[in-house]
Amino acid sequence: MTGKINVMKCYKLWHLFSCMLLAFAIVGGCGSDDEDEQDTEANVSTAAFETGTMLNDFANTVVLATYTELDNKADELLTAVKALAADTSQANLEKAQAAWKATRTPWEQSESFLFGPVDTQGLDPALDSWPVDHVNLQSVLDSNDTLTVDFVSGLEDTQKGFHTIEFLLFREGNQRKASDITKRELEYLVSTTQNLKTSTSQLRLAWAPEGENFGSAVAQAGAGSAIYPSQNAAVQEMVNGMITIADEVANGKISDPYNESNTTLVESQFSFNSISDFQDNIRGIQNVYMGKFVADGQGLNEFVNSKDATLDARFQAEVQAAIDTIGAIPTPFRDAITANRADVQAAIDAVSKVQQTLEQDILPLVQASEFN
Repeated sequence: MTGKINVMKCYKLWHLFSCMLLAFAIVGGCGSDDEDEQDTEANVSTAAFETGTMLNDFANTVVLATYTELDNKADELLTAVKALAADTSQANLEKAQAAWKATRTPWEQSESFLFGPVDTQGLDPALDSWPVDHVNLQSVLDSNDTLTVDFVSGLEDTQKGFHTIEFLLFREGNQRKASDITKRELEYLVSTTQNLKTSTSQLRLAWAPEGENFGSAVAQAGAGSAIYPSQNAAVQEMVNGMITIADEVANGKISDPYNESNTTLVESQFSFNSISDFQDNIRGIQNVYMGKFVADGQGLNEFVNSKDATLDARFQAEVQAAIDTIGAIPTPFRDAITANRADVQAAIDAVSKVQQTLEQDILPLVQASEFN
């Protein structure tokens, strides 16, 4: 009996020792797995950003997608304008007005990348010169010229494009009566809208693979691109595009009419669409930074986050704050520049903060980086 008890004790001690060894092995193994998983996640995070992917997504997921949307909306605007000319009813006028506003959205968002063909081919001023001169527009209407598409295409930039169409469709925020639109105005409206559609198609094709394919010059920066000798040069172009529109919104579009209390300097003054325009300009910055328009690609935010996560989070918050602060300005903007000056100044400050972060933090970060 005593021998049997000793054997059992030995067995129990051996079993306990074995369990302890197994426990240590499991704990050690779990720790190793966690560390390996963390290392793997770190490697994936590090490898997630690839400059070539970002540039390709910028060119196609953001720029080409925006210009394609713009061209599609311009086509819908032209269809609505032609329908208005054929049947000048109040319903058709309101459809044309809505189509004009819908076309403004992708255009204003595209102003965060006003470089490349939109600049070199003179498409920006042809599409969106402002403020328009009422006298010059009226002189076209009062002339004996036949208002064909070719004739309108040869006019000054301030006598065609978005804001000429706006002038003909709207009347300073008040709902225009379709019965007040003259045959001459309808002729001008159809021709200048056709001219605008020609420009949006030209712009889309300038970036598209089936056209001049400027997008490939961006996507292939540093690898045979004749325009961008390095990826760094292309990324700096992206950042400078965002800086340019932030500066224009803060120090031009909002500040000029605000500082001078002059409603004639207000963009989209006839449609009372100014605040939406300004917000879409900043949404354009958001699109470029995040690498998304309709689809979601790889954006500059992933690069910034890999270098300085705090900066990335701060800038994203600043951009959204600028959009929201502009949206808080009471409509119409033309009245707010005198009646709600504190709200307008808050919007200027918010957009200026976006510009400052781009200039002082993000651009230097890009300039100091070696891209793959």
